[in-house]
Amino acid sequence: MDTRTEVKPPRAAQKRPNGGGSLKGEVFRQSRIWHGYLSAFAFIALIFFSVTGLLLNHPAWFGKEDAPSQDRVVTIAPADLARAKAAGDPGPLLAKAVGAQVDLIGGYKSAETVDDDVLLSFESVKGRSDVTVNLKTGAAEVSVQRSDAVTVLNELHRGKNSGKAWSVIIDATAILVFLLSLIGYVLFFSLRFRLRTSLILTGVSLGALVTVFIFLIP
Repeated sequence: MDTRTEVKPPRAAQKRPNGGGSLKGEVFRQSRIWHGYLSAFAFIALIFFSVTGLLLNHPAWFGKEDAPSQDRVVTIAPADLARAKAAGDPGPLLAKAVGAQVDLIGGYKSAETVDDDVLLSFESVKGRSDVTVNLKTGAAEVSVQRSDAVTVLNELHRGKNSGKAWSVIIDATAILVFLLSLIGYVLFFSLRFRLRTSLILTGVSLGALVTVFIFLIP
């Protein structure tokens, strides 16, 4: 009589059905993998844009006082002034000449000529600079104002005056969050006992957004 007992492999070593190597099983497996990869960056971006979204939607939560401006007067060299006056649009050359003498905040935005004065504007999320250049004397009155932390966060959230690099980050964040959400929704279909509830919640959520838009937004 054979008294030997069959030794079963450890539970971790036992194969579990995963769709039998089917296309459906592979889609779910890849979805789990990429959901984890994308989450690494997307969650940080979601935290940032959710917090700044609250700040942007509730500006009264933090008392905001404009920072005092830093004012000074510089003189543009006669040669630089002459080249700017000879140009069809003196703004860029004047901006460059002033920027060589003063640490301006913001990128050059526009110039407006009023009589003998040229008004230069510089803007960025970090603050703004306003310069008035007299074309006769070359005197440039410079006013520089830095943004407070809350304003910087709000401007980064909106992407206003943030430059090309930050614009790329916003686009990348939007694409990653979309992909993460789409993959997460695909994974709902691998959890059959939650699928019906998930579909119901999806319909309710969409219905609530449409209802608010139609009936509660003036």
